[in-house]
Formats: sequence, structure tokens, C-alpha cells
Amino acid sequence: MTENKWALVTGASRGIGREIGLFLAKNQINVVVHSRSLKHTESLICELKNLGIKTFVVGAELSDEMQVRKMADEIDKRVALDYLFNNAGIQPKAQTPFSLMNVEEYIQTYKVNLVAPMILIEKFLPKMIEQGFGRICNTTSGIIYKPEQSAYAASKGALDKISKDFSKKIEGTGVTINVADPGWIQTDLGGKNAPNLVDTVVPGMALAAFTSNDINGKWISAQAYKGLGLEKALEKLEQNLKEITW
Repeated sequence: MTENKWALVTGASRGIGREIGLFLAKNQINVVVHSRSLKHTESLICELKNLGIKTFVVGAELSDEMQVRKMADEIDKRVALDYLFNNAGIQPKAQTPFSLMNVEEYIQTYKVNLVAPMILIEKFLPKMIEQGFGRICNTTSGIIYKPEQSAYAASKGALDKISKDFSKKIEGTGVTINVADPGWIQTDLGGKNAPNLVDTVVPGMALAAFTSNDINGKWISAQAYKGLGLEKALEKLEQNLKEITW
């Protein structure tokens, strides 16, 4: 049952995060909407309310540790979080030559793509374990063989590693941690040449919210579930359990 449960979706004002938020709302999960700028969330908040769920918006620059911690405290004071979707991410411009080491770009990318998710996990994971239920899903990337994007790829690789390690520690608690790969999507980050439209990310990117405790420490490829309803997607996920570990 998802009634009266709450999810936080970071980077929810547009693109993949927006699709996740709307899908959760259509399945009666209340949504905390995160964005860097609150004004960017106005249309989404209206859509979510029209779907009959509760929602509110929080703002934070995810590269700023203090803003992330302040946001986490604000959420914690208002609701008990059941689902955490660490979706927001940044991808710096391609490095040319590919061996270029732009230290500032690495640091900024790691702050947003790795450190911010870890701060939120640090805040909400113990509370999820205490209540005996929680679902954490970290947005990853299947990007390979592109050293020009090494800052982005390395940050996602680090997030994958931590997700996998954490998943082993929380087995049997009722809480799970998985990663979901949206594929190459036509968003501001993915660009116009991407082969997949943004609406193809659901239900795959949101599946972790609806899975059993057995789906833990898994890599979910969203494009494998495009066009499916939630029930059919969950059936396919269960059938593919042995294939989706990493």
C-alpha cells in the first residue's frame, strides 16, 4: 500500500525527475519536489495536486553541503520519508583532449552526483531502518568508453559502488537500495541526439518504489520496461532478477 507514504525526488522540476514524480503521484505516493529554483516547479506542483496527492517543494543547490543538509532537515520536520530518489545530476562539457584533468569540474560533479545523495542517505536511511521500510533509488548511467566524460562517469561509478556496498549492509531491514539507468534520453543533459524520449523512463525509473525486499543491490535498466504498465513491469523485473545484478 502506498497511501500516506512520501517520496523525495531530487531534480524533479524537469526531465527524468519530473517523470518519476508524476508516476509516483499517479500511484498515490505523496511527493516532495526538489529543485534549485522553486519557481521552476510551479507547473509540476499543479499537476501533482490535480492527481490527488499531497506535495510540497524544497529548494537547494546540491553542490552546497549546508543547503543539502538544511533541505534534509526541513523535509524531516514535515514528513516521514519512505522513498528517496537521488535523481539530480550534472554532466560537465566534454573534456578536450580526453586526458584533460579539470580538477574543478571533477569536484563540482562529485559534489552533486555523489556527495549530495550520500548526505540524503545519511539523513534518511537510519529512519527508514527504524520504521522497517524504505526504498532508495540512485540514478546511474550506462555511459562507457567515453573518457571525455570521465568526471561524470567516475561520479556515477562511485555512486554505484556505494549503493552496492550499502545494499549488503541493510539486508533484512525492510529497506532496499538500488540504482536505475534511464538510458540515453533527450533531456537538457542528454541532448537532442539521444535516441529515447523522456517519457520512456517510466515505469523503469520508478520501479524501485514498488518492489519487494528481494530487489536490493540491483541495477534496473529503465528502457527494458518502457511502454509497460506497473504490474507488467514488476512481473518482468521479478523474472529478470538473476540478470539485473551488477
